[in-house]
Amino acid sequence: MKLLLCNRDGRPSEAWLNDLRRALPEAQVDEWQPGVPADYDAAIVWNPPQQLFDEQPQLKAVFNLGAGVDKLMALDLPPDLQIVRLEDAGMAVQMAEYVCHALIRFYREFDWYARQQQEQLWKPRRPWERDDFPVGIMGLGALGARVAQAVRQFDFPVLGWSRTRRDLEGVRCYAGKDELSAFLKATRVLVCLLPLTDETRGILNREALERVQLGGYLINVARGALVVEVDLRNLLEEGHLAGATLDVFEDEPLPPDHWLWTQPFVNVTPHISTQTVRRDAVVQVALGVRALMRGALPAGVVKRSRGY
Repeated sequence: MKLLLCNRDGRPSEAWLNDLRRALPEAQVDEWQPGVPADYDAAIVWNPPQQLFDEQPQLKAVFNLGAGVDKLMALDLPPDLQIVRLEDAGMAVQMAEYVCHALIRFYREFDWYARQQQEQLWKPRRPWERDDFPVGIMGLGALGARVAQAVRQFDFPVLGWSRTRRDLEGVRCYAGKDELSAFLKATRVLVCLLPLTDETRGILNREALERVQLGGYLINVARGALVVEVDLRNLLEEGHLAGATLDVFEDEPLPPDHWLWTQPFVNVTPHISTQTVRRDAVVQVALGVRALMRGALPAGVVKRSRGY
C-alpha cells in the first residue's frame, strides 16, 4: 500500500514520516508534494490543501490526524473517499485534564484568589455546595464520555446531552432537540464537546445560554463557531453567566483587538485543550491502514451525512 503524508501543523514532518514507516514496514509512506504521481492508496493529513485531493482523485481513504473533521469536510472530496478520524490517540485524557482544571478553577474561585494576591489581600471565601454545580456535557462521544467519567470523580452531579441516546454510568443523559432545553435548565457548568456541523453551528446562542442556570459557566473545547460570541458577551455583561473558559474561537488565532482578551471573567487558551500525541496517533493510523489492506472497515470512519 502506498501512503501520502500531508501534515501542515507548522512543524517538520520528518518525525511523523519516520514513525509511520517504522509502524508500517509493509507500506510505502511518502511526504506529499504538489505534482506527485496519482498512484497512492490513502493519505494521512492535517489541514491539507484542496490541491492534494484534486491531484489524487483515486485515493481510497484519508486519515485525519485529529478528532475534528469540519475543515476536512469543507473541502471538495471525492464522494467515495472514506474519511477516518482519530477516536482518542491520547486526546481523551488531555481533554479530561483541561475540563476538570477549568471546572475546579471556577468552582473553587481560584481566579478571585489570584486577584486578591495582586492586592496582597488575605480573605478566605465561603465554600460552595457541590450539588449546586451540576455539570452538563454536550457531546458524549469518546472525548465527552471520558470527561464525564473524570468529572464524576470530583462528586459533581453530571448530565450529558447528545444527538442520539447514550447510556453512561452515573450520568443523567438527555438526547435530541426535544430534550436540549431540559438539559440546559438543569446545568450550571456547561461543557461543549460537540462536533461542528451545519446542524450545530451557532447552537449556543442567546436562547440556549439563557437557559443555563443563573451564575452559570461555559467551557468550550470543541469549535468556536458553536458559540454566538455576541450573545455570550451580552450574557456575561448582564451577569447571567459568571464566566467562561474558551479554548476555541471562530477566528483563530484570536485577533489582538478581540474583546475576549480583556473580558475579566473569561480565561482564554490557544486551542491546546487536546493536541495530537504522535505515538498514539501513529498506532491508530497503522491499525486503520491494516484494516483497509485486509478489506475491513477502519475504526473512526466518518458518516458524511452527520458530519462526524
